[in-house]
Amino acid sequence: MLIYRGQKLAVIEAKKRSLPATEGLAQAKRYAERLQARFAYATNGDAIYRIDIITGAEGEVAGYPAPDDLWAETFGGEDEATNAWRERFGTVPFEDKGGFWQARYYQHNAINQALEAIADGRERILLTLATGTGKTAIAFQIAWKLFHARWSLAARASGEPARQPRILFLADRNILANQAFNDFSAFPEDALVRIDPETIRKKGRVPKNGNVFFTIFQTFMTGRDGNGDPAPNFGDYPKDFFDFIVIDECHRGGANDESNWRGILEYFAPAVQLGLTATPKRRHNADTYAYFGDPVYVYSLKDGINDGFLTPFRVRQIATTLDDYVYTSDDQVIEGEIEEGKRYTEDDFNRVIEIREREQYRVRVFMEQIDQREKTLVFCATQAHALAVRDLINQMKISTDPNYCERVTANDGAEGERFLKQFQDNEKTIPTILTTSQKLSTGVDARNVRNIVLMRPVNSMIEFKQIIGRGTRLYDGKDYFTIFDFVKAYEHFNDPEWDGEPLAPEPCATCGQQPCTCAVNPPEPCPVCGERPCQCEKQPPEPARCAANDPACARSAAR
Repeated sequence: MLIYRGQKLAVIEAKKRSLPATEGLAQAKRYAERLQARFAYATNGDAIYRIDIITGAEGEVAGYPAPDDLWAETFGGEDEATNAWRERFGTVPFEDKGGFWQARYYQHNAINQALEAIADGRERILLTLATGTGKTAIAFQIAWKLFHARWSLAARASGEPARQPRILFLADRNILANQAFNDFSAFPEDALVRIDPETIRKKGRVPKNGNVFFTIFQTFMTGRDGNGDPAPNFGDYPKDFFDFIVIDECHRGGANDESNWRGILEYFAPAVQLGLTATPKRRHNADTYAYFGDPVYVYSLKDGINDGFLTPFRVRQIATTLDDYVYTSDDQVIEGEIEEGKRYTEDDFNRVIEIREREQYRVRVFMEQIDQREKTLVFCATQAHALAVRDLINQMKISTDPNYCERVTANDGAEGERFLKQFQDNEKTIPTILTTSQKLSTGVDARNVRNIVLMRPVNSMIEFKQIIGRGTRLYDGKDYFTIFDFVKAYEHFNDPEWDGEPLAPEPCATCGQQPCTCAVNPPEPCPVCGERPCQCEKQPPEPARCAANDPACARSAAR
């Protein structure tokens, strides 16, 4: 592959002389399309065949052009300012973080496409990449190149490098802002600024000294003026203070027409704004795509699985006898306002009505099916439900560790964060299972998650994709992860175009069926050990016994 001035221009596929020159053309085209190079060459050492991926023009050529000629063919129609910034960005190498980071081809594509859009003068830019593909690392490399190329709004207007830019990384959860702050640690220490309420309160003003700022929407939305009246903190910055803004998980409010957070983006309208999202354009996030426009680069979960960068998944859909429930006066219900004769569905359970036996059965079903040593996330209807499920899991566990299963929700504060940090540590096995409601649906970088259990309704395809993303990260020995679906979420939000097809599900180890029917038609326990499935030690078959006058039987037994 020819990389010139930081740009991928052409790929070459060479075959031996005994084959036609075009034998490798299909490969060359495939490589060029994936690597986003304009020209593909195929050769056998004697002849050279070229195809222009953009125009489709192809044919034999006498030789390879000089890099400057290919550059002129590729970018000759661009204006001088665009080409000047393109070259400046290209001269800044990727920051490899001490040799620990190497750009994957799709990350290289995403970075280059975003920088191309910036060089071209785009104001709003969108990157759509599946969870686990390294969107924060991509944002870091873009910021790194802008910083060292000395690009800014003023520099863009003048066409010449000026001061280093002021960049804002904006998220909706502290865990995401903190992770990004750590991921940007290659920047000079005095360039990085974490904007948080405590710092603003102590200093009495928002921080302005620095180059790369990190905060969450909620911090920007709060604040008080000199009279103690509500005044959003973001208003303390001039509207053109930031040159470049990265909006992480931008589908979750910042670009929503009806979101209060939209006002922040509109206030900082002069800045070039880059949205990062893990969800493709669908009905539920149309506002995001209307605000940013079509993505300049897309890399789906299906792409990541096919390329071997993400872990495939299996789905186990599990039915119970109480997926729908009609209350009668002789039923015992633990909590909730109930009406006789009314039909209750999944959306009502553990919110309007709670039936303890139902939850016990569900927990028993998945605890019997999982390897209880594998890290597992359980999504519950409410924080109270997550607490109840935690207790049920600990009552049924094989482990003797009292911290085997813990709850991590917004109400669990520092203690919950401690459990989450331990869970994310691949060297630690406890806690093994976490129960949650909403908190862990995003921003959890736990590579060794093997099971995701859905015990609450999933409200949208976006949320479903975020939850799936908790299991897609690669880990040694992790060939796939399993979604235990009690709520028919996969049935409602199946999206093979983006997610790909799941691996063929394994039959339930207990009932032998897929989907599992244990709850509907529970198999009988073993009459010997009383367990389901049978835990009896399997004995080898008794040797054959032959009559003394049966030599044929004796020969058969000997074999």
